[in-house]
Amino acid sequence: MKYLVTGGGGFLGGAIVRQLLARGDEVRILARSRYPELESMGVESVCGDLADRRVCAEAVLGVDAVFHVAAKPGIWGTYDTYYRTNTLGTENMISVCRQHGVGRLIYTSTPSVVHAGTDISGADESLPYPKHFETAYPETKALAERAVLSAHGPELATVALRPHLIWGPGDNHLVPRILSRARAGRLKFVGRPSPLVDSTYIDDGARAHIMAADALAWGAACGGKAYFISQGEPWATDRLINGILKAAGEAPVSKYVSARLAFVVGAILESVYRLFRIQGEPIMTRFLARQLSTAHWYDIGAAKRDFGYEPEISIDAGLSRLAQALSEDED
Repeated sequence: MKYLVTGGGGFLGGAIVRQLLARGDEVRILARSRYPELESMGVESVCGDLADRRVCAEAVLGVDAVFHVAAKPGIWGTYDTYYRTNTLGTENMISVCRQHGVGRLIYTSTPSVVHAGTDISGADESLPYPKHFETAYPETKALAERAVLSAHGPELATVALRPHLIWGPGDNHLVPRILSRARAGRLKFVGRPSPLVDSTYIDDGARAHIMAADALAWGAACGGKAYFISQGEPWATDRLINGILKAAGEAPVSKYVSARLAFVVGAILESVYRLFRIQGEPIMTRFLARQLSTAHWYDIGAAKRDFGYEPEISIDAGLSRLAQALSEDED
């Protein structure tokens, strides 16, 4: 089989690429820049912007299925910049898949599309989209997810996966941010007791995508549906973050601030950044304060039932692998 992986040079996209190659599939990636390491492994590359429909059309030619992983993440920025990549880019991918006879589209969504700022404890996929989003990322991802699921049909089978907090060796987002803030003395936990959260080890997150792709077809149980993906092991936020710090040889963090204080600080920083047009991202926003102070863990029973997903790597085992990888990076 031949697959396109958008965002194939990123953390999750790259893991999907490597797992596909390991089982003998052909792979092409669509990314903003070239990745010589992947190309040396036989991966084809198309460089360009998801918002450019012609680039998307070029990327899907001759492939059997698309893993649409690429997105603009983050908690800060203009709505238009998020909409352009996350929503318009996804609409383009749906359109060119239909135009060029690609039969399957596997979309990487996020649990943030159903987070309304309150605790989520063991919820399943019946959880509705919120009526209001506090930031552009989850709003534009929700629009894209809806478009993907509504596109499911005999000519193009679709499915959306919602992996939560992906981490592991090679992480270029979550782990580096945690280490950077801890080393700068700027890392504190929000709310006490620390809320339970799900997380997803990178190898299992990538494997879930491939399992969903293999099961996907018109009439398949997973067709046209969204699925939560995680290790099925909710940990307290402070336990998980301190586990990552320990894997990096860093001291644990023991400072906490109240959820109310974090929310007020976030609101003030948002106003200041907008008023003075400060570049970069505030260290705290209202959205982030709610994310950090509320529980969000999910029932992954539907993924187990509909396409056989079962986490293979415990969080403890994943932290051991992370420690080894970080140690090797220092040598």
